[in-house]
Amino acid sequence: MTATIAGVNVQRDPPAPSATSSAAASARPAAVTHYENFPVASWLCPPALRPPIAAIYHFARTADDLADEGDAPHAERLAALQRLRADLRQLGTPRQDEMLTRTAWSQVLAPLAAQVRAHALPMDLLDDLLDAFEQDVRMTASQAAYADTEQLLDYCRRSANPIGRLLLHLYGVHDAQALAQSDVICTALQLINFWQDLSEDLPRGRHYVTDADLHAHGLARADLRPERAALTAPVRALLAALAARARALMRQGAPLVHRLPGRAGWELRLVVQGGLAILDKLDRMQGANLYRRVQLRKGDLPRMLWRAWRMKPRN
Repeated sequence: MTATIAGVNVQRDPPAPSATSSAAASARPAAVTHYENFPVASWLCPPALRPPIAAIYHFARTADDLADEGDAPHAERLAALQRLRADLRQLGTPRQDEMLTRTAWSQVLAPLAAQVRAHALPMDLLDDLLDAFEQDVRMTASQAAYADTEQLLDYCRRSANPIGRLLLHLYGVHDAQALAQSDVICTALQLINFWQDLSEDLPRGRHYVTDADLHAHGLARADLRPERAALTAPVRALLAALAARARALMRQGAPLVHRLPGRAGWELRLVVQGGLAILDKLDRMQGANLYRRVQLRKGDLPRMLWRAWRMKPRN
């Protein structure tokens, strides 16, 4: 998928047929419970925050479908994302009502407009998401790859971190430490999603393993093939190192769970533990995620709940 939204893959919606029709498919009521890695309006979410979280979800899902689903040409995808960006920028302006009468995404943008007004949602964070989606389309079109970790993390800064910051805004948490911890959690989740989906992204020309990481393990990009025969010792070591980097980031941000009040803190505990559970599975696979996708199952939930309950503040 194009971007990860604060959580862990549990289920996926069926792909939309094209970049244009996906907008309509995405503009449905908030009955869906997960958008890739984004738990939406779950039973742990504070009820008062379910409408804004659902509105953010449907905006992100719409943009992701435009960028990622169906068989539309890359130029068509970029044009659709740019139209969505132009419409987004009309929210809160005198032109908002006129835009909502003509936009193809009124069922998404009208609820979002209400929540932007009600909660003063930072528009730059929503814009960052679209920027990341557009970058993904361009890089996939050109079969480009990230040179190093710094470039990859800059993508994560726009593709994943805005969601965490939007949620903290809704929870009324604004201090610098909390924002930094949220950023590393969201970045970790994005990286986990990359390594979780490696077997699906490689055939589609999406390259999230950086040139520098390949070089550090004596590998060329052609060595990364989604097949069992390609799982050599250097490839196995590379994938283990990538998972370890994501785990270190998750542990760095995990203390944030103790900063969020009530149900919000408990939901974040499960998000963190879900990410760690995926990493545990990747470790046990010993590189088989190169050719086989891993995801959480319902049977993983009891262990996640137990680990979430046992999370203790650090001294």
